[in-house]
Amino acid sequence: MPSHTLILEIGIAVGLVASVGLIANKLKFSVIPFFILIGMVLGQHAPQIGTIDLTFTESKPFIDFMGRLGVLFLLFYLGLEFSVGRLIKSGKSIVTGGTVYVLLNFISGLLIGWMMDLPFKEMMVLCGIMTSSSTAIVAKVLTDLKRTANPETEVIMGMIMFDDLFIAMHISFLSGLILTGSSSFWTVAGTSLLALGFILTFLILGRKLVPAIDKLLQVKSSELFVLVIFALLFITAGFSETIHVAEAIGALMAGLVLADSQYIKKIEAMVLPYKDFFGAMFFFSFGLSIDMLSLGGAVLWASIAAAVTICGNLASGYFAAKFSGMKNKTSFDIGFTLSARGEFSIIMANIGKAGGLLPVIQSFVVVYVLILSIVSPLLTKESRNIWTKLFGKDEIKPKTVKRLSDLESGQTP
Repeated sequence: MPSHTLILEIGIAVGLVASVGLIANKLKFSVIPFFILIGMVLGQHAPQIGTIDLTFTESKPFIDFMGRLGVLFLLFYLGLEFSVGRLIKSGKSIVTGGTVYVLLNFISGLLIGWMMDLPFKEMMVLCGIMTSSSTAIVAKVLTDLKRTANPETEVIMGMIMFDDLFIAMHISFLSGLILTGSSSFWTVAGTSLLALGFILTFLILGRKLVPAIDKLLQVKSSELFVLVIFALLFITAGFSETIHVAEAIGALMAGLVLADSQYIKKIEAMVLPYKDFFGAMFFFSFGLSIDMLSLGGAVLWASIAAAVTICGNLASGYFAAKFSGMKNKTSFDIGFTLSARGEFSIIMANIGKAGGLLPVIQSFVVVYVLILSIVSPLLTKESRNIWTKLFGKDEIKPKTVKRLSDLESGQTP
């Protein structure tokens, strides 16, 4: 294909992603499954129209690179919004509920991995896939359903933060286990400890550099402001990759450090459009890499895993509601909302792909994410109706009405 069509091809790709995004928004669905599906449809079996190759053969390296940037911006933005102090202040109920959530989903991953007879490395990736809730989908669902002010929403977001903390630790573990390419226990343990040491060192030293970084960010030029932020992001992510720590962890660390900056609101506003654009291209590029004809063998296991995830999350929702002193019916709101899977599950799968693990992981995560990214918002929307059909309406105790004669005599009926 002539190279002069490269820009046009990328433009068509972005246009198609935008089109399916508009359709998803019109239908009030999460955009994530639509981005993945359009990539799969136009991937390895798409036709060529004139000089335009809809398999995006020539532009795929550029699209893949944009997807790689999407991972960095997603983790960087997560770091900007994450706060250990806020997690601690959220209370014992959220920490307890979050712990139950992570344990139930991780054990579910072990169970499904054992049933699929996966090797240890693949099983650990699967555990990460099944434990990583989608912050993007959860936030969108709560906003669309106008539940952001509900009391259970604080519990949900607290548990999401706890899960994000797990994601950071598990990615560092997978970096040591998979990305080094070593099967030696001591090599894996050493790399995992190196990743943990990198995280702790960067957090301690990085936060001390925040005042100096803030001085750099005092510039009035928006151009220089963007350049400083991007330099910190890419250098940190690139350095982490050189020491066999996933670049996503470096991006997360950069976000965690800048979360203490006095310019945090300005940084978030500046990064958000990049996160949204490159994040969309990340899901599209992931879809391009998937052969639809190879998904058949993963449909059954992914469907079983999705059902197990929903059941496990309902259980964790029950415990979270109980620890928070809420009504039992809120357990369905919490459990169904947290069942959404998306960006972080795919990031976990991509670590497995980078390490040359079995391709079944890629097929599994496609079907698994597609199911839960569609079903979870629907179940969340109908959570209260489902509770009512299963357990009936809560009994409403009639209010005691005082009569004038009772008030005059000082008695109550």
